[in-house]
Amino acid sequence: MRVALGVEYDGSRFCGWQTQPQGCAVQDALERALAQVASGPVATVCAGRTDAGVHALDQVVHFDISAERPETAWVRGVNALLPPACAVNWSRCVADDFHARYSAVARCYRYLLLNHPVRPAADSERAGWFHLPLDLEKMQRAARLLVGEHDFSAFRSAECQARTPVRTLVRLDVARRGDYVLFELRANAFLHHMVRNIVGCLVYVGRGKYPPEWLGEVLAGRDRKRAAPTFDAAGLYLSRAVYEARWGLPETPRATLMGMLS
Repeated sequence: MRVALGVEYDGSRFCGWQTQPQGCAVQDALERALAQVASGPVATVCAGRTDAGVHALDQVVHFDISAERPETAWVRGVNALLPPACAVNWSRCVADDFHARYSAVARCYRYLLLNHPVRPAADSERAGWFHLPLDLEKMQRAARLLVGEHDFSAFRSAECQARTPVRTLVRLDVARRGDYVLFELRANAFLHHMVRNIVGCLVYVGRGKYPPEWLGEVLAGRDRKRAAPTFDAAGLYLSRAVYEARWGLPETPRATLMGMLS
């Protein structure tokens, strides 16, 4: 039997999604809890691996299991064994050909940036921060230059293992909510550090370091050295992975800070 889960976590409490020898990753915590409920080892696959400090509101995971358990066991039972910074929001039995990574048709990320002269305290691990005023209209103009299918080499990290830098960015919205600037991105897939590098470039434009047209030049140049430094991981959230309706997966309505700002 194949089971899919919707998992939420505070990435500041983990060393990333992918399992590590020291057992500090989200995958390590989740597989330990699943193994106790399943009475045996469980191997998980996720929709998108996140780095240390990056959060998830609805990370989709699948695993195969032979043990007979009610769906509620994969939620309430697993949550009783997980650390407070990680929780399963839903579970579904799915078809054997469902794959958390390869069945996803798109992934959505949000970046939450506090734009305020004083650094955050309560939100220090849940939002990025920039202290100078940002011109929202210029950032929005620059963002539109990235929408579409492009070679995003200028926005990928040196450690990126993707076979191709070409991605289709369907959505890149920039909006202000009080002292917060919210970036919403949707693409068929993302390169390593792609979102944080885009946010860094948009902040450069917003503070007036470069005009909006500069971002198009960076994109066309395909040179990572011409772009801004990688922005802080604290404000980045994997908000959801998108699947065809035929898989029957639910969305996760959450009354989180991210939801209230949307």
